[in-house]
Amino acid sequence: MASAVVHLNEPGRVLPILEEELEDFETETLRFLRGEIGEDTYIPFRLKQGVYGQRQPGVQMIRVKLPFGGVTASQFEALAEVAERYAPLRKGHITTRQNVQFHHVPLPRAPEVLRFLAKAGLTTREACGNTVRNVTGDPWAGVNPDEPFDPTPYAGAFARYFLRNPLTQALPRKFKVAFSSNDRDVAITGMHDLGFIPRMRDGERGFEMYAAGGLSTMPRYAVKVRDFVSVNEYLKVSEAILRIFNRSDELRKNRNKARLKFLVARIGPEAFLEMIEEELKGEWAREKDFRPDRLLFLDDEEATAPPKRPAYAQPNGDLREFTEFVASNVRPQKQQGFSTVEVKVSRGDLTPEQFRGLAAIMREYAGGRARTTIQQNVLLRWVRDESLYEVWCRLKELGLGNPGAHEITDVVSCPGTDSCKLGITSSMGLNRAIEERVTALGITDELTRRIHIKMSGCPNSCGQHHIASIGFHGATIKVGEHEMPAYLVFLGGRYEDGQLQYAKQLKVRLPAKRAPDAVQRFIEFYQAQRLEGERFEEFVDRVGLAPFERLIEDLCIPGEFDEENRALFIDWDRLELYRMQRGEGECAV
Repeated sequence: MASAVVHLNEPGRVLPILEEELEDFETETLRFLRGEIGEDTYIPFRLKQGVYGQRQPGVQMIRVKLPFGGVTASQFEALAEVAERYAPLRKGHITTRQNVQFHHVPLPRAPEVLRFLAKAGLTTREACGNTVRNVTGDPWAGVNPDEPFDPTPYAGAFARYFLRNPLTQALPRKFKVAFSSNDRDVAITGMHDLGFIPRMRDGERGFEMYAAGGLSTMPRYAVKVRDFVSVNEYLKVSEAILRIFNRSDELRKNRNKARLKFLVARIGPEAFLEMIEEELKGEWAREKDFRPDRLLFLDDEEATAPPKRPAYAQPNGDLREFTEFVASNVRPQKQQGFSTVEVKVSRGDLTPEQFRGLAAIMREYAGGRARTTIQQNVLLRWVRDESLYEVWCRLKELGLGNPGAHEITDVVSCPGTDSCKLGITSSMGLNRAIEERVTALGITDELTRRIHIKMSGCPNSCGQHHIASIGFHGATIKVGEHEMPAYLVFLGGRYEDGQLQYAKQLKVRLPAKRAPDAVQRFIEFYQAQRLEGERFEEFVDRVGLAPFERLIEDLCIPGEFDEENRALFIDWDRLELYRMQRGEGECAV
């Protein structure tokens, strides 16, 4: 049980690793490969260890949990080794939930990968399956000038409390949790099963608490559970909600509608809140001490911040380029003299060389730590202001020195048909095409640069298209006997500055190869017709969807299958004619 585990507050080592679990995984994997146990037994076991089946037979996706995105330099070096030795494509992928995934790993080698990761203090335990998934967090937590207090220790305590907790080993469905650091709500608590925003009341620490949000096929906003729950009570109230969720056997009848949001949609927010109050009267709530003190993840990053050197390199002829990078990627910390640097990682993919290069930069300039972001980027913290130019030069050498982090060219996508069984389209290929298009437009207008573009290869919103200014999810168009890769289009989502709004779907089905043209038209229409100071999302709200639908009406006409039109029947980054192949996903196993 989680309560019996010793928790060490070493940098990066949030979650305890049990040797017996690694031995069990190796034993059960060998039994499965020998045909001694079947898929019905093995797959749920494998998922709980963070090993997920791909659309390609015989290979796996391995998902490494990084609570609140925290990672150390030595762990980045370990991830480099995994990418180099075990991942045929030689890359690791940062996800929108701050994990790192490796794809196409042969199943016989999976136990070896888990053991290798464990040596670096990294675990995959409960990264998949019907469990409490990776606990995400605001990567600026602890250095944010506007935070009431740093929620990181409490996010760590939450992750530790529910890892291996008997209550959460076979939930009706997966359960996602986020901790923000202030009202800007960078972690987007409103779209999570549980969300926490720090609050102070009469000198006491606590959280504003939300529950039952979610994206996918039925996006719903979270319900406010408490205006204030003290840090000594937040684990207890969380357990009450998870107990209610776990007992909701009616959700298990249809795993496609088994998230907590479906329960609340059926019974209503008021009844849900009443259930929580009733649950808290149970004997379980009086049986133990829910104060998080023994579970807190305590890491004094300031104590290991880099000391000031006598001299640093200064910009020369590349001052304009460096200034642009600082303007978009650098923020001052609340600790005077230090800044954060957001490293823009295209499609969230890092090569072994980039992992190692970032690790070296982290050691020299960032106290040996970093955090991943839900934008699929890497945030360096505790960077001395005097060293920013040197850090940028080192990032440029790695191909990671581009400006525009969290701007229009910083396109987000899930892996799609590159690896996912549920993928319908090549969302990674579309990501590359759209990034190239908007980069070529050379956009300098500040409001246009704040547009966010996101895409998913299917409706499940792993690419978080529902919260995008411009979002896409994979679909198909039937043309006679042929199929064409396509996308449904979403406009007007927002999630910044504490304002969460889900995008609205256009009544169109857009051929995949024409999506970059549609994006360009949307941008040009917005720039030509907007009011003074009007953001893209506000523009969409004002003019409605119909003008956008008319704007791309001609692009949505697929045309006949012939040699002139053949390219439309081939997905991005593919050579063969498209054929929709969607397997049975393992998320709900």
